[in-house]
Amino acid sequence: MKTVAITGSSGFIGKALTAKLADNYEVVTISRKNPGVSRTTWIRGEFGSFEDLRAFDKYQVDAVIHLAAVTGGCLERDGVLVNVEGTRCLMRYFMDRGCRKFVMASSIAAVGMQSVRFRPVQVPIPDEHPCLDRDGYGLSKYLMEEITKYHHRQQDDLDVINLRLASIVPDENMPPLARAREITQWALGGITIMALSDTLRAFQLALEAPLQPGVRILNTVCPVAWVADPVADILQGWWGDDVDLSYFRQPGHEFDSVYDSNRIRKELGFTAKILPKRG
Repeated sequence: MKTVAITGSSGFIGKALTAKLADNYEVVTISRKNPGVSRTTWIRGEFGSFEDLRAFDKYQVDAVIHLAAVTGGCLERDGVLVNVEGTRCLMRYFMDRGCRKFVMASSIAAVGMQSVRFRPVQVPIPDEHPCLDRDGYGLSKYLMEEITKYHHRQQDDLDVINLRLASIVPDENMPPLARAREITQWALGGITIMALSDTLRAFQLALEAPLQPGVRILNTVCPVAWVADPVADILQGWWGDDVDLSYFRQPGHEFDSVYDSNRIRKELGFTAKILPKRG
């Protein structure tokens, strides 16, 4: 049985993923709070602390799923210290002990969409869209991805999959479909929604994908936007003529996600199953 290390196991995604994987893997988790998941091993500690990570010394870890982070709205300093330096520490520890598979929770915020001033270079937004963040959190996630590329340059047989996550919500509490309104902070996150069950499946597919040396960045989003009004109408109200929205005016693309999800479908066979229901 393969051994999987999971960070952030007491969080919303982490606890559910730990329980899901426990049926088929030896799961060893690290977090500050006990996730309380049976048939798994919990280590109390910080993923960015070499001293705490030494508790993994007695395990031969085959893969790491890195979920722990400070989240949106964090201070710039906290984002860099935890999401960037912490990730560097985590990867260095497991790389040096022979682990070659890393699945990382990144975010669609890495493009910089938190700010009302954000304008994408192109739409649908591609997987490796540059970081245009002004607020710190998106930058920290982008730099986390850069850390994974840095480590791969040192150890070229690493297989790293960075999943740029959408806004994740419980299956039983999917929000109402968005209507055209004034732009706010995190506006794109409000129309880029994915259910928890789909998110767990994406992580499992990434974990179980055949080893492929390299670093992949994959938009992990529902292929359609969580909207009641056509996407072009919503984005026109936000961005005016600053961005070419012609793609969303083509027949059949009126409700497509603002983020391109074709690569994760091709690479991992993942497509979200819980989709918006429009009358």
